[in-house]
Amino acid sequence: MSTLQRSTVGEATEQSPDVRAAPPLVPASAERGRGGGRGFSSALRGGGRVAGLDGLRTVAVVLVIVYHVEPDLVPGGSVGVDVFFTISGFVITRLLVGEYARTGGIGLWSFYRRRWLRLMPALLVMCAVTALLSVAFALPLFRGAWVAAALAAGSVVNLVRAGDAGTYSDLTAPLSHTWSLGVEEQFYLAWPLLLLVLLRHATARVVLACAAVLCVLPVLWRTVLWDPAAAHRIYNGPDTRADQLLIGALLALVLARLRADDPRLAALRRWAGRLCRPALAVLGLIAWQIPITEVSGWNPVWYTVGFLVAALLTACVVAALELCPRSWPTRLLSLSAMVWIGRNLSYGMYLWHYPVIRLLHDLGVRGDALLQTGLAATFAAALASYALVERPLLRRGRPRVRRVEPVVATGPGSPVL
Repeated sequence: MSTLQRSTVGEATEQSPDVRAAPPLVPASAERGRGGGRGFSSALRGGGRVAGLDGLRTVAVVLVIVYHVEPDLVPGGSVGVDVFFTISGFVITRLLVGEYARTGGIGLWSFYRRRWLRLMPALLVMCAVTALLSVAFALPLFRGAWVAAALAAGSVVNLVRAGDAGTYSDLTAPLSHTWSLGVEEQFYLAWPLLLLVLLRHATARVVLACAAVLCVLPVLWRTVLWDPAAAHRIYNGPDTRADQLLIGALLALVLARLRADDPRLAALRRWAGRLCRPALAVLGLIAWQIPITEVSGWNPVWYTVGFLVAALLTACVVAALELCPRSWPTRLLSLSAMVWIGRNLSYGMYLWHYPVIRLLHDLGVRGDALLQTGLAATFAAALASYALVERPLLRRGRPRVRRVEPVVATGPGSPVL
């Protein structure tokens, strides 16, 4: 099945207990009262997930699934990976810089533990099921899948694919969609440590400048590497795709740096509101018209600056979702059903859609029925993953909060807590 053997995209999401509209930035007086937030005072605001980001995840994961089943409908559907990378860089960095602003440090062990609980158990279950299918049944598209499952479990599929100069080898084909999870896991290993070093040894302005420089370096590196034979190396490499995650990280740092009364924040809000709709339109046009992963899409424009442009477009949308809660794109992407799916099922849908579609194809499902049945079966598998694997482990991994009993006043003027 040639459609399923084409290059793939992926995503990983950050989960936190609550979903709510972004609260207002902390005023300057409150920032001073809390010690200034170590140069990132706005990171001290009470946090929470931005609902629109979860809605954007839903749109992106559905786009990816449609692309893998019917690539002629959305030949540029792999742009979904750019969206996911930028969202992930933004959310992860916002959490890290918020922790640093509150405590003066970043609990790396705690961060890695949360990441492992969020991503790996569900991935390992999917890998185990795929390996079992490969050894228990004579399914053509699952032949040798136990090797792909082992590579996916080790988060190295992207590294293996980066070494393929021509067509992708059959080694990773059954679970080739997990390449992007490898890119994100490798980013999660390196970025928190680097960010902590920068935050401890540099001023906030220098941290922002360093993050901006880091965003440019992968573009220059892609320009040096560019050759049609290096397309797989560029597409799958953690170094060559780092700018997409770092653009999201830079946006998070900027928002954490700007105070509520800073005129630059007002300008950013204004321009984010203006650019959000055109950015969404251009991303949709890319998905609809521009092939990226086919040989015809291996061109120096996209494989050098194109990835950065897609990340910047996504950053415009993310900034608007954060800063413009009353805009119609924010309201649309904040619809409850889209938010719930994006928050709870988008990761599972990405994990399971590829093996599910391959299984259905091996069982004889074809044509339009493959897309409809594949979407339904993927949703069911993601729901089971969420209920049986992800949610129980997330609950177990959350720190316990001690309940504070109210203090009863014992006399005039006694405070009541």
